[in-house]
Amino acid sequence: MTRVRLFRREDAPAVAELIERCLREVNSRDYPAELIERMCAHFTTERLAQLAVERQVFVAEWDEVVGTVSRDGNKVFTMFVHPGAIGRGVGRRLIGHVEELAAADGFDHMETGASITGHGFYRRLGYVDVRTSDTEFGLNHILRKPLSRQGGPGESA
Repeated sequence: MTRVRLFRREDAPAVAELIERCLREVNSRDYPAELIERMCAHFTTERLAQLAVERQVFVAEWDEVVGTVSRDGNKVFTMFVHPGAIGRGVGRRLIGHVEELAAADGFDHMETGASITGHGFYRRLGYVDVRTSDTEFGLNHILRKPLSRQGGPGESA
């Protein structure tokens, strides 16, 4: 069972290690080595602790941290799943969690920037391409997904 909870400062080393492993083992299929090195250097323990101040960061756990995602309003950021957990519902659970929170906050859609590596994942979850952009970390796919609003008592959803 995948448990999703808020990131705690003491999670930063495990999350940094998870991101680095994912970048080196998975994203490296789609990006050159120098870009992977820059991405790894960006997601330090200190940077992750700072991100947790700027936005909501969540971790997925089994016996250890197996995934992470962050959210700012209706925007998804920093989605990574341990290479050994890919295809086992961790990413789907993390995205579902932040989508539910955004819908409960009144947002009607979710938006994310996806790497070449993550693009297909978001498409399978119902996200549609809006545009592409170039970033310091290469090509970024901007995708959007409508959210169904949760009705309150006596309301139809």
